[in-house]
Amino acid sequence: MFELSTPDQQALTCFLQDLVRIPSFSCQEQGVAERLEAEMRAVGFDEVWVDRIGNVVGRIGPGTGPRLLYNGHMDTVGVGDPAAWTQDPFGAEIKDGMLYGRGATDMKGPLASLVYGAKALKDSGLKLAGDLYVVGVVQEEPCEGYAMRVLIEEEGLRPDWVVLAEPTGLQVTRGHRGRMELRVTVRGRSSHASMPQLGENAIYGAARIIFSLELLADMLTEDPFLGKGTLAVTHIENTGASKNVIPDSCTFIIDRRLTLGETEAKALAEVEGVIARENVRAKVRMAEFEYTSYTGYLCRDVEHYPAWVVPESHTLVQSTARAVRGVTGERPIIGKWDFSTDGVYTMGVAGIPSVGVGPGEETQAHTADECIRLADCYTAAQIYARLAVEMLGQG
Repeated sequence: MFELSTPDQQALTCFLQDLVRIPSFSCQEQGVAERLEAEMRAVGFDEVWVDRIGNVVGRIGPGTGPRLLYNGHMDTVGVGDPAAWTQDPFGAEIKDGMLYGRGATDMKGPLASLVYGAKALKDSGLKLAGDLYVVGVVQEEPCEGYAMRVLIEEEGLRPDWVVLAEPTGLQVTRGHRGRMELRVTVRGRSSHASMPQLGENAIYGAARIIFSLELLADMLTEDPFLGKGTLAVTHIENTGASKNVIPDSCTFIIDRRLTLGETEAKALAEVEGVIARENVRAKVRMAEFEYTSYTGYLCRDVEHYPAWVVPESHTLVQSTARAVRGVTGERPIIGKWDFSTDGVYTMGVAGIPSVGVGPGEETQAHTADECIRLADCYTAAQIYARLAVEMLGQG
């Protein structure tokens, strides 16, 4: 049931090619948003609109009853080194059943599958006992969960369940680690580089802290399901006036992945403890972000995203697994993501049961020659249609 016809497979493919050919870096999603809105209207969604931050929202259903929300983000990371690509990042070329391009897997392929899963529902003639929402969100890459917070808290659309269509290889995920970004600033004293003894090199102080952080990383908390928390220094800079000046300040960034049981306060205290033991003049704080969406909405918050897990026994998890098995004939693996998603807000903050299932492989995200298998996109559309009926029931 809900198997896409050949014309619908072709239409999904053309729609996905259009999405990939329109660059949509974070905060620059307007072109893809307009194309998504047009496709939702063309395939027969009951209602389509764009909210204040730029999310595209499509609804199918009676306007009453329970609410199921399918989430897919419209933005992508940058191309990186163009020389690393053997395919045009915006060419959407198809070879041996694989479609290539930036965002093919993360996550324009899944987004196309959501739209055509909804079309399969409409074409079947089945009436749902609740509402299905398909949402293309903005700015997931730099600040996951923020656009969903706006939709739920400011627009007033609070679903009963959320399905995150991030790539899972058509398996089922029920959680992932959280993350936070920490900013450490080390203070020194400047002098001419020819007389370093007169100064206090902030880079040397930072190096001592970084070495201790590397040791700390081996002792972080481990959760049986989500795995171990991690810590990595990912960026460093100094404020020296020139290359022959002892720098009086050095700042570095820590990417901290949080497993269950690890909190913002705990992660901060660990770094503060390292600074105190090394007796270095330094301070650590949570980094902040500030972005303006393509609609002009100002987004500002701290870089903290909590870990989350939904019990394997939860109705949403089990229903998703049944939908996958009903379409593919195989029992899916129920696991976790290594990366972060909008689930940090939907489940991690709002407490809305959330689960993941999508076409594409997690390892393809953010890579050169990113690609997705078209057959998996067609299968995912079937899964989304079947899952909506299972969760919402028939009217």
